[in-house]
Amino acid sequence: MRKITQLTGLVAPLNRANVDTDAIMPKQYLKSIQRTGFGKYAFDEWRYLQAEDPNAPQATRALNPTFELNQTRYLGASILLTQANFGCGSSREHAPWGLSEYGFQVIIAPSFADIFYNNCLKNAILPIVLSQDKVDALFQALYATPGYQLAVDLAAKTVITPTAEVLAFEIESSAQKYLLAGLDDIGLTLQHADEIRQFESNHQKQRPWVFQVLS
Repeated sequence: MRKITQLTGLVAPLNRANVDTDAIMPKQYLKSIQRTGFGKYAFDEWRYLQAEDPNAPQATRALNPTFELNQTRYLGASILLTQANFGCGSSREHAPWGLSEYGFQVIIAPSFADIFYNNCLKNAILPIVLSQDKVDALFQALYATPGYQLAVDLAAKTVITPTAEVLAFEIESSAQKYLLAGLDDIGLTLQHADEIRQFESNHQKQRPWVFQVLS
């Protein structure tokens, strides 16, 4: 998993509350447990003018010009600014997979659905909770400033605006530590690989009958 330390990135707006995981990653694309290949389906029903034709290449689908993230000024954004209760609905991990592959490394909102929030942490996306008034102020500045960027410092737990305003956020110390180190659950387990191998070796010696192969 990639590390998250500091990021200065272009911000894109999704000024909608209660965006559920089916809007982020529609159910018809939940056909794989691989973590790749989902970026092209993020916000699918809003992003394209027509539904996907399984017999046609993805490139033939026309983009919806009224959808915020399709506007030229937001292309290449790595920070998503959105509204309350982002990621509500089902717990599908495909949602953060798609957002990550789309290019988002940070999502800022007044609140997140709990399971989605934790799924982001496990997939190298930093979900930042700021107060409603601070989020609204960021939206105003974003709309008024083409190329609007924010600087995020996970170690300091701050978001710094172009006017040098420092916005502090909270994150559990364990989650902060794992993101800074680039460790997911598998990575955390592999830190104890030597102890695991030693346990398995001892277990086999102490209970050899468990490991017998039946003929």
